[in-house]
Amino acid sequence: MMTAPQLNGTNGVQAANTKVTKPRFFEDYGIWKEAPILTGSTKFDALPEVKNIMITGGAGFIACWLVRHLTLTYPEAYNIVSFDKLDYCSSLNNTRMLNDKRNFTFYHGDITNPSEVLDCMERYNIDTIFHFAAQSHVDLSFGNSYGFTHTNVYGTHVMLESAKKIGVKRFIHVSTDEVYGEVKDDDDDLLETSILSPTNPYAASKAAAEMLVHSYMKSFKLPVIIVRSNNVYGPHQFPEKIIPKFICLLNRQRPTVLHGDGSPTRRYLYAGDAADAFDTILHKGSLGQVYNVGSHDEISNIQLCKMLLEEMDIPHESQEDFNKWVKYTHDRPFNDHRYAIDATKLRRLGWNQKTSFVDGLKTTVGWYKRFGEEWWGDISKVLSPFPIVVEAEVVSDREEICDEPQRPKKRKSAS
Repeated sequence: MMTAPQLNGTNGVQAANTKVTKPRFFEDYGIWKEAPILTGSTKFDALPEVKNIMITGGAGFIACWLVRHLTLTYPEAYNIVSFDKLDYCSSLNNTRMLNDKRNFTFYHGDITNPSEVLDCMERYNIDTIFHFAAQSHVDLSFGNSYGFTHTNVYGTHVMLESAKKIGVKRFIHVSTDEVYGEVKDDDDDLLETSILSPTNPYAASKAAAEMLVHSYMKSFKLPVIIVRSNNVYGPHQFPEKIIPKFICLLNRQRPTVLHGDGSPTRRYLYAGDAADAFDTILHKGSLGQVYNVGSHDEISNIQLCKMLLEEMDIPHESQEDFNKWVKYTHDRPFNDHRYAIDATKLRRLGWNQKTSFVDGLKTTVGWYKRFGEEWWGDISKVLSPFPIVVEAEVVSDREEICDEPQRPKKRKSAS
């Protein structure tokens, strides 16, 4: 067995046990040195009872924004431990710029390994946890649902049990707006008290994880907060998700490929605003509460394509030009038309969305044009319409692509 490399920075990389690690996760080609250091913008008075914060999935997308934000915004107040297994969608480039900060440590561990989780918590005297780590790509959940249950449900159970053993003061569980299920066009935005009605294996696994979190709060008085966010986008997002994938495809002079007819809509929140939301919830949120994190920027997938073509100066005004850059393939087995959540409760704590979708998209396009091809190594296989993951390696699909929208099958009435 190989020992994971101990590298980079004052605190370096910590690993509880020897383990075989794919070298590509630790290779450093220096690309991160050329990138801007991106964080949120909020800053609060430090909490005296908070000192050592563990952030699971810290080398992944949304969590890495919070890792950078808390490390750099509160250098004298908080020690940040980024805990990550380095799955296919992670990159140490997301936090390498912190390696010389005395209040930052990276711990190479897996949330489904109780000994690693407990070792990290005890070694660094963790008092506060942000639990981001999860399998999160809906498309993959249709073909690998066991993996989602193992990571998202069992992994959360491991985190909760370990947190109970050491007596953490805050356990902030990061969920998703998808636990609510589909919201019809004429329905009101959903409040935190709305019924959970997930429609795909990923969302169901996150709802199940929430039930465990709630049970530990009730049974063991674990001090928890649950956060449900809508789609987050921005620099550092692995290009399996629609916005970075389509930017990278267009940057390669290749067409985007929409699932179905491109009509589903999503609300998008810039990652800097998401980091601010989590910072606000840490400092202003109440234990035992649920907070929605939502934007009002609702964009259909086909509208997103048009906005990207515009931002990247690609001619698309005529139908002929548009058809060159936008293709179609079959849809997911089930694709929620839209999600819509009400974030009034969080705004009452002082948080507000600061970045418009137009401005955030401009920043995101610029970042991926500059860094997207090198940040994670070769991304060619992940740019296919329905890539699959086999043992932490992305495998390209061979799905049929066509020029015409694929009409969704008529759904049976729920009545």
